Amino acid sequence: MTTMKGFSLIELLVVLVILGLLGGLVGPRLFNKVDASKVDTAETQVRMLKAAIQTYRLDVGRYPTTEEGLRALVEKPANARIWEGPYLEEVLPLDPWGNDYVYLDTAENFQGFALYSRGADGAEGGEGLDADVGFLP
Repeated sequence: MTTMKGFSLIELLVVLVILGLLGGLVGPRLFNKVDASKVDTAETQVRMLKAAIQTYRLDVGRYPTTEEGLRALVEKPANARIWEGPYLEEVLPLDPWGNDYVYLDTAENFQGFALYSRGADGAEGGEGLDADVGFLP
């Protein structure tokens, strides 16, 4: 006599319900970590861009203008006599949310320039994940 071994439909449904409950508890926590890591990535990229801007200033004698923007770190501006770039090893990065970083050459902060990401919402200001990240004006 042969007996069939396997799982019944009820047993499979119980396992699926348990997995669904676990996913419901663990999933949101993982997504919060992903969002927080984007903020960390933006802070790291801002520090990297700041170092490139400071190296640019040592070579050219001034910060890039707002019109030249961060593009001056990878392409020689027309009015720069001395330019030892590119100052970034790779292409100009976007922020972790796919937006351009904001650069302003006139800022009343300790850097003398503003460099920041507008956060998850892509708009000025905000709180939490939507807050701006970087050296604000």
